Amino acid sequence: MATCEHFSQVDDPAANTPEGCEECLAVGGRWVHLRRCLECGHIGCCDSSPGKHATQHFHTTTHPVIQSFEPGESWRWCFVDNQMA
Repeated sequence: MATCEHFSQVDDPAANTPEGCEECLAVGGRWVHLRRCLECGHIGCCDSSPGKHATQHFHTTTHPVIQSFEPGESWRWCFVDNQMA
């Protein structure tokens, strides 16, 4: 399996909205789990959430890597290469 080059190219930006999913907060929505974009700090909800805003953010911006924004979790996911680190 090839190694994903995107993991080595990401930053550690501060969360834009540490209190929750940016889009859900704006419309009064709900989320299950949160993900942070490692390019811009966008906080979006996971694909188990009604809005699926983290994936939507990738499709809108092409920012490739997210990280879990859940306490005690540090895994990362690359949308481009469909790989976890």
